[in-house]
Amino acid sequence: MKGKMQGIMLFMISLTLVLLCAISVGAQIDGSPISSPAPAPAPEHVNLTHLLSYAGPFHTFLNYLESTKVLETFQNQANNTEEGITIFAPNDDAFSKLKNPSLSNLTNDQIKSVCLFHALSHYYSLSDFKNLSQMSPVVTFAGGQYSLNFSDVSGTVFLDSGWTKTKISSSVSATDPVAVYEIDKVLLPEAIFGTDIPPTPAPAPAPAPGIAPAADTPAADGGGSKSSPTSTPSTATRRISNLDILTGLVLAFASAKFLF
Repeated sequence: MKGKMQGIMLFMISLTLVLLCAISVGAQIDGSPISSPAPAPAPEHVNLTHLLSYAGPFHTFLNYLESTKVLETFQNQANNTEEGITIFAPNDDAFSKLKNPSLSNLTNDQIKSVCLFHALSHYYSLSDFKNLSQMSPVVTFAGGQYSLNFSDVSGTVFLDSGWTKTKISSSVSATDPVAVYEIDKVLLPEAIFGTDIPPTPAPAPAPAPGIAPAADTPAADGGGSKSSPTSTPSTATRRISNLDILTGLVLAFASAKFLF
C-alpha cells in the first residue's frame, strides 16, 4: 500500500513538472516579437548619363546638360516614379547643322532654359501623344512661356516650337517612368529667340523635262527598213513595164523583117 502511494505521488510530481514546462514555453512563444517581412528592394533608377552616353549619338546634348546642371534636375525627376520624365534628345548631327540662329551667343541661363525646353515633367509613351496633341501647346520643363505643340499623324509624332519643326525619329527608352526620344533638330523656344521667325525657304523647282524627239515621224525613221510608197514600184507596175518591153521587141523584129 505504501509503495502504491509513493508511485502515485511520483506520477503527480512528474505531471506537475510537465505542465509547468509547457506553460513556460507557451509564455515565451506568446511574448516573442513577430518578425516583420523584409522590405521590398528599391526599384533601380535609370541612369541618364549612362543612357545618353551609350544609347545614341547624344554627346553634345549630354555636355550641355552636364555644364548647366540640368542633368541633375532631370535625374531627380526620373527618380520620381509618380510623374516620371519625357526627354527629347537632339542627336549630334542636329547641333552640327544648327547655324542660324546659334547657341553661341546665349547666356548660361538661356542655354539652361533651352536644355529644360527639351523635356516634359511627366512620362509619355508614344501612344500618349495622340491625346497630348489635342492639348497643345504643352508646357515643358522650362516653364510657362516655354511650350511645344504636338501632332500625331498616323503614328508619327511631330514637334513644333515655332522656330523648329521636327519629329521623333526613334525611341531610345520608353519604360515608365523614363522616356527618351531621339529628334534630328534642336528645339529653339520663341521665349528666347522671339516670334520674328524667318519664313521657311521654298523648295527648289524641279528641272524642266527634256524634249524627246518624235517617235513616229517619217524624218525620224529615215534610216529604217520601211520605205515611202513611191520609192519602190509595186508588183503590178513591174508587170506592165515587162509587157511594154516585150511588145517593143516584137515590133522591132517585125520592122527589120519588112525592111530586108
